[in-house]
Amino acid sequence: MNKISVSIINCDFGNLNREIEMINRSDAHWFHLDIMDGVFVPNISFGFPVIQAIKSKATKPLDVHLMIASPDRYIKDFKAAGADWLNVHYETCPHLHRTIQSIKQKGMKAGVTLNPHTSVSLLEDIISDVDLVLLMSVNPGFGGQAFIENIYDKAARLREMIEKKGSKALIQVDGGVDTGNIAKLAKAGVDVFVVGSFIFRAKDPEETIKKLIDK
Repeated sequence: MNKISVSIINCDFGNLNREIEMINRSDAHWFHLDIMDGVFVPNISFGFPVIQAIKSKATKPLDVHLMIASPDRYIKDFKAAGADWLNVHYETCPHLHRTIQSIKQKGMKAGVTLNPHTSVSLLEDIISDVDLVLLMSVNPGFGGQAFIENIYDKAARLREMIEKKGSKALIQVDGGVDTGNIAKLAKAGVDVFVVGSFIFRAKDPEETIKKLIDK
């Protein structure tokens, strides 16, 4: 069974409560929140008040993806806002081990995210310390981008590393996931799938989530 993390960035923010209720009713597993600062990525999304509002209504864990510079400065604030999983980019963390430990010490699950050009081999010395690795299958910053096909081989290499090291880390993929590629991604070793526009553009989002899970 595929685990689905629904990306809020693609929802109708004018009807946020309705969208949250739909995800709560659905078979989806997590809410995925993209936090962008306009510095690390060329876009700005939302901050702590929106996270707190979602947390107050959500009945499922918040999977928070930080696309921001200097994430260490805000770890305790994201915990206070309601994050259950906190993912930081490898590219923004010069002291990644310390960052991961800080996230765990605050009581959250710790994830590390890799941009499309960043090799999974760079995680070899920390893979046993993380709870999740998020592989970007698009360039971060905007939803609805084209899927980068190299992700299949990248996920397979990461799965091999995880098994070799005896790590319990989950593999998550974000960007361009739909019913046409999710089965192949799962076969490559992916556990969790971030899906946004494909769900929110569907005539029946809840049924679309079911199809993604069962693929």
